[in-house]
Amino acid sequence: MLPRLYAILDAEHLNGRPLEGLCETLLGAGVRLFQYRDKQGASRRIFEATASLLPMIHAAGGRLIVNDRADVVLVAGADGVHLGQDDLTAEEARRVLKPGQIVGRSTHDLEQLRLAHTSTADYLAFGPIFGTSSKARPDPAVGLDGLARARQATSKPLVAIGGITVEDARAVIEHGADAVAVIAGLLEAPDLAGRAREFLQALDE
Repeated sequence: MLPRLYAILDAEHLNGRPLEGLCETLLGAGVRLFQYRDKQGASRRIFEATASLLPMIHAAGGRLIVNDRADVVLVAGADGVHLGQDDLTAEEARRVLKPGQIVGRSTHDLEQLRLAHTSTADYLAFGPIFGTSSKARPDPAVGLDGLARARQATSKPLVAIGGITVEDARAVIEHGADAVAVIAGLLEAPDLAGRAREFLQALDE
């Protein structure tokens, strides 16, 4: 269900660059799965950003997931929602969404993962795998061994997230992840397209 590379377009990591331009660059490099994440944004800003990204992503055959906001997903027609531990449950989100829209769930330890496995979530994110700068108060890193244990605990598609670099990406797949979600590892690269191609190559080897 999931491409190997899951690019998270985080509003706090744009550094003044236009969101649409970043997305267009990543699409040109071959990325096909995106999440728009704006933890501080008002509803209108999140909706307008989502609506601006969708046409170019869909034209390229990609999919766009929106962080937290099932209501925006419904109104904008995005492909799904990604839920944190403090958000709606998967079942509550499905009461808002249309049939076929995707629901993902973040988990940070095996207890959360096992609980999410029993839900209707379509995929589970697990991490941080390594130390990460993308959150002000990150959960403890689980490491590759923790990821391997997570793989044994669920048959759902598993997305690894947190501090993953090009150099680590292949090992993350080998330890059980179906996909790798990246924020800083992509958006902070001087050559965004080149870094995306490096990730895709590493993940597809």
